[in-house]
Amino acid sequence: MKLDISNAIHYHTGQFPPANLDYGQLLPALLEATDALARYDQMLQSMHNSEIFLAPLRGQEAVVSSRMEGTISTMDEIFQLEAEYGDDGEDAVWEFRSDVIETALYRRALNTAQRQLEEGRPFSESLVKSIHQQLLSFGRGAGKSPGAYKGEQNYIGERGSREISFVPIAPEQLAIGMEALFNLIGDDSMPILLRTALAHAEFEALHPFKDGNGRVGRMLITLMLWRGGAISAPHFYVSRYFEDYKDEYIRGLREVSAHGDWVGWCDFFFTAVAKQAIENLRVAQEIRDCYEEMKLRFAELLASKYSVAALDYMFSSPVFLNSRFTRSAGIPSKTAARFSRVLLQDGLLETVREPSGRRSAIYRFEPLMEKVRV
Repeated sequence: MKLDISNAIHYHTGQFPPANLDYGQLLPALLEATDALARYDQMLQSMHNSEIFLAPLRGQEAVVSSRMEGTISTMDEIFQLEAEYGDDGEDAVWEFRSDVIETALYRRALNTAQRQLEEGRPFSESLVKSIHQQLLSFGRGAGKSPGAYKGEQNYIGERGSREISFVPIAPEQLAIGMEALFNLIGDDSMPILLRTALAHAEFEALHPFKDGNGRVGRMLITLMLWRGGAISAPHFYVSRYFEDYKDEYIRGLREVSAHGDWVGWCDFFFTAVAKQAIENLRVAQEIRDCYEEMKLRFAELLASKYSVAALDYMFSSPVFLNSRFTRSAGIPSKTAARFSRVLLQDGLLETVREPSGRRSAIYRFEPLMEKVRV
């Protein structure tokens, strides 16, 4: 099938990094985004364990970012897959839809990248390739060169259409393009929010992989903001705003290559960060309030010194195998089994799957899931 590139925008060869940015024009939106992100981060730092509280936001990000690429799944499906298979997800291809597997791999790739950076791995092309490797490690993506840069020209257009809207950088120029990108990422003289805005647009324009570029590019936003010190933990996600304003998002990216409009793109990006920081703050506060309410409820219902351990487990794994809960929550198994019965009777847990033979029951902690479904 012959592709029509007659109306396509082409990659902006030789125009990155932008030579002249109007900082005066960018400053109001940059300051607003910086302030909103700082307020969100203050709340993060006030939490005694932000990883427990905000792990569900990573599930939201995986669902929404994947949905932007036409991959449709739900939070319930993602958490159920993880409950059944944990990190051994390849067998899930026989039981779960391909869309669910792809979304779960997004969440897993982001978790792995966070852990590797915490262990001292540098923010590098090698890291980006490893993220891509895990994102496409099995399922539909396995045949799309996981972890390897593109070897032939790729194109961007509507699915099922021969008309191309954007032509990314040519493969033979990609090495130079990626070097320039990572030089900018490492430029500590530039404000981290500005660096992140420029880097995201450039990564999307380079489109270095055969598939998965949009998802990897949006992961890098979170990781850059975290490693650059804008947030103290990697729990800020902006894909929801990009999805809500998808036409403006795509138009902003295209205008960079079409007319060199870096200022317009950065202004959109800063607005996205500011608005999403406010929304993330609201959701995080709801989650924290839910935790405090449930802490009192669990203490009353369970009457045990292990009630907080049970609550922490259910916040980090709101859909779970009952057998794994009784083994892994740090609670004596008989006590954990009693907890499950009591919480089911009180309606805080709902049954996703009844026990059958050697298959354990799967339960869902509904008070939290109500807060985080998208």
